[in-house]
Amino acid sequence: MEAIVLAGGFGTRLQSVVADVPKPMAMVHNKPFLEHLFYYLKENGITRVILSVGYKYEIIEDYFKNSFAGIEIDYAIEEEPLGTGGAILNAVSHARQDHVFIINGDTFFNVDLKILLSRHLSYQSDLTLSLKPMQNFDRYGCVAVDEKNKVSSFKEKEFVIKGKINGGIYILNKKIFRALDLPKVFSFEEFMQKNMSNINIYAAIFDNYFIDIGIPEDYKKAQTELVQHL
Repeated sequence: MEAIVLAGGFGTRLQSVVADVPKPMAMVHNKPFLEHLFYYLKENGITRVILSVGYKYEIIEDYFKNSFAGIEIDYAIEEEPLGTGGAILNAVSHARQDHVFIINGDTFFNVDLKILLSRHLSYQSDLTLSLKPMQNFDRYGCVAVDEKNKVSSFKEKEFVIKGKINGGIYILNKKIFRALDLPKVFSFEEFMQKNMSNINIYAAIFDNYFIDIGIPEDYKKAQTELVQHL
């Protein structure tokens, strides 16, 4: 199995606590956050990773080289910011398999990737999201699904008492991009909203540990919590 890890973020909101490195290289338990993700991916059967990189990517490349923890590494380099969609489209061209996982490089969601793949194939899905049930939040948008777990709507960020958020782990049939005329720079979130009628988007729900280190409060929380869930 292979995965694209989106590791090109500037980490603007983390600048007060982490400076001058790409966000996934922020230190957690004396290791870059990205290193923890690699061990998670290894445990879940990933043998090849495509790192989608941009901002100060040399720091990532110097640290991980062309393999790490027995995982082969390829680099998809953004010469200019492409947005999440453009970054994925650029990285997908490096993928060898038809179905590829996509992982946010600044979140950890303890999902069993083999279960996610099994659901994806059973749904005959083009794109399958991993959703996390949450309560009393306003930082994330919500995803609604029907009785067959097909995604029915995406809702903007607002205070929600109870809902399901996008956990930042997808599995994608890369063939879906071939039939679409896409710009070089675009948002993957907007892509999903606009193409719900053109492609089959399903979801698998996991009530497992989730953390996003994108803001200082949760980055601090990761220092005490993450080691308990790896």
